[in-house]
Amino acid sequence: MKRLLIKNVFWFILILAVLAILMSTFNFDTSKTIDISELVSKIKAGEVKSIEVEGQQMTASLNNETQVKIFKEEGEALSELLKNYDVSAEQIAALNIQISEKQNDWAALLLPALLPLLLLGALFYFFFRQAQGQNIKAMSFGESRVRETPKNAKNKITFKDVAGIKEAKEELHEVVEFLMNPKKFIALGAKIPKGVLLMGVPGTGKTLLARAVAGEANVPFFHISGSEFVEMFVGVGASRVRDLFKKAKKQAPCIVFIDEIDAVGRQRGSGLGGSHDEREQTLNQILVEMDGFDPRIGVIVVAATNRPDVLDPALLRPGRFDRRVTLNLPDINEREAILKIHAKNKPLGKGVNLRPVAERTPGFSGADLANLLNEAAILAARRDKHKIETQEIFESIEKVLLGPERKSHILNEHEKCITAYHEAGHALVAHMMPHADPVHKVSIISRGLAAGYTMKLPTEDRYLHSRSEFMADLAVLVAGWLTEKMIFNDVTTGASNDLKHATRLACQMVKEYSMGGELRTFGEREDMVFLGREIHERKDYSEKTAEKIDKEIESLLNKAEKTAEQILTDYREKLDIVASNLLEKETLERKEFASLFKDIKVPTKTKISKK
Repeated sequence: MKRLLIKNVFWFILILAVLAILMSTFNFDTSKTIDISELVSKIKAGEVKSIEVEGQQMTASLNNETQVKIFKEEGEALSELLKNYDVSAEQIAALNIQISEKQNDWAALLLPALLPLLLLGALFYFFFRQAQGQNIKAMSFGESRVRETPKNAKNKITFKDVAGIKEAKEELHEVVEFLMNPKKFIALGAKIPKGVLLMGVPGTGKTLLARAVAGEANVPFFHISGSEFVEMFVGVGASRVRDLFKKAKKQAPCIVFIDEIDAVGRQRGSGLGGSHDEREQTLNQILVEMDGFDPRIGVIVVAATNRPDVLDPALLRPGRFDRRVTLNLPDINEREAILKIHAKNKPLGKGVNLRPVAERTPGFSGADLANLLNEAAILAARRDKHKIETQEIFESIEKVLLGPERKSHILNEHEKCITAYHEAGHALVAHMMPHADPVHKVSIISRGLAAGYTMKLPTEDRYLHSRSEFMADLAVLVAGWLTEKMIFNDVTTGASNDLKHATRLACQMVKEYSMGGELRTFGEREDMVFLGREIHERKDYSEKTAEKIDKEIESLLNKAEKTAEQILTDYREKLDIVASNLLEKETLERKEFASLFKDIKVPTKTKISKK
């Protein structure tokens, strides 16, 4: 600010000096000034038509339509002056002499002096306004940066625009009814929850659902992120919280939506930052405000987070965020409904069926599905198509999962052969294992960081996973590494990611799912609440037990290796056939891959049954 002021003053003084020089240099009066003797000569020669006298200044008009100026002494008469220069009375009488009273031109006199003062005053006024603006910004520093959507906004979102999450919408329907008809609840002495906490993994539609609640109830919607409360100055966040609730109460009934509330609502008392930490001050103010307003006024706070485990207990107690709604990943029917909503403004081809797309996208969130169709539209536009076909959608699934094709990444013949056998090993073991997911596609085209890939997709949505399924997954993961060892008598770095996933899965089976030899779980994770990431694991077992855990993890991996080795040995011919087809075609789809095993009876999956 100080540097800007000095810079402006410098330029102002420079411009003022230039203007003063210009005004003093230029003379805007074009009349020529002559002395008395020259005027007398022109009068005697008959070149002067008239003379106008005004004080000390005389203006003579000549026969050639030009004017000249002459200055005389103050109080001296023109006729006496001319007689002194021997001008005859006849020559004086022939002149048209006009005498006018002297007028003081105050504007002309004062303008040169006033102009710099006026410019200086304008400069001070500009600086004053600028400083006042800075003061206003400083005073408004504690105001909340909330974004308000009025209740009569166009294109508002309702529950019809939110597919799936049926239970969550039913839970929030009570909030809508209270905002629309609060007397119905007040008459029975019921109090609607002040706060609703939406919990779920990223992309499940928490923000969209909060907007839909406001749209259904036709009330204003205030949207702010938890990180927008936090500044480097302590107390600003608390001030913004107060300002937010003040604005909300004026617009009641309304919805106040705080996205990513874990940014300010993390558990207190971690020892980091002290008692004057900005986040703690902001959280304290949120707690006070939620206690202070009357639930009957119709201000309902909706918050969203994907880390409910790090929130402060005071934030979750009754009277604050006591209504918690969990948003899960959509199942196959919900994925199809979500795809239909996002496909409304996209021209799809006649033969496009979104059901197969929903089948190929298990684990996709609503945001992933929206991104999938957007990528398909971009791909169709790049191919100069007017409609999106099934081919673009299926290719976009692989792009979202694995990344774009790396066409410039060309493998040499030996690397291509290793990749083909590696992926053939994965696909063969997955096809022959009854509890493994079916193979949908095998390819040796590089995508993302992978030189090739084997796409396995479940036939149905599952919420419980058995030990048999995990063992099948382990066998499939180690099959690529084992195939390289069997065929080429060597291993490459291409299997490092598979082995990492296999080790992690075996560790989870033993320590978290109790699928090893012990009927207990091992290790309790502890989070640093302000950092929000797993820092360490509290070891609640002895070194002797740790050895048993290591042995059990090793045992699971050895069993998976033996299972995969047995399948690869028994069906070595099929392994060569799949690899040769991959080398020839680079990609095998599900039907084409399954046709290679027509002469083999594949074991069927056995379900868990009662003893």
